[in-house]
Amino acid sequence: MKLTVVAASGGIGRQLLEQAVGAGHEVTAVVRDPGKLGDVGVRVVRADLARAGAGELREAVAGADAVLSGLGAVGKAGVGVAEAGTRTVVGAMREAGVRRLLVVSAAPVGTVASPDRPNPPRHDPGEGLVMRYVLTPAVKRVLRAHYADLARMEDVVLASGLDWTVVRPPRLTDGPLTCDYRVAYGQNLRGGSKVSRADVAHCMLRGVSDPDTVGRILGVAH
Repeated sequence: MKLTVVAASGGIGRQLLEQAVGAGHEVTAVVRDPGKLGDVGVRVVRADLARAGAGELREAVAGADAVLSGLGAVGKAGVGVAEAGTRTVVGAMREAGVRRLLVVSAAPVGTVASPDRPNPPRHDPGEGLVMRYVLTPAVKRVLRAHYADLARMEDVVLASGLDWTVVRPPRLTDGPLTCDYRVAYGQNLRGGSKVSRADVAHCMLRGVSDPDTVGRILGVAH
């Protein structure tokens, strides 16, 4: 398949890139700084997604069977890039006639308010008591702005009219690819407090050709 990986130099983006190339896919990598990729043997498109317009990305997504995005803020200075960059990606896909989009969000986002969902549920149905009353509230306090950005990004994706999938992992680790993870539709996973970036990328790549994931939000965890 022809795949475009957005934010390909990030933690999940790098895993998407490496696994897609390893599986024999034809990959285009979209990055702000191509120097961070090194010699990866794929087509590379430079774009600052905090500022780029849809026209700048149209060539990067044209002809793709799917676009996979690991876009998200790194540090406080990057807050806002998830929403802005995803809006740009969606616009480029519409212009190029590309339908399949998979993005990574975060497990707590289902309970974060956004413009299109001002009254989200107070708790995720898949959370156990410790996650619900201790871990999730603590993380949401620390990363409030990051999760608000991801919630607005999800608004953009859900309103896009594309064949989308949103993947919501809990705490990300740099553990190895195990392919041994759990997936739930529309909710988080009980007892699922962490997952490796490699396994999140595997879940996203597997979802590209799985029609059951289209128009669905997936919880994923070990």
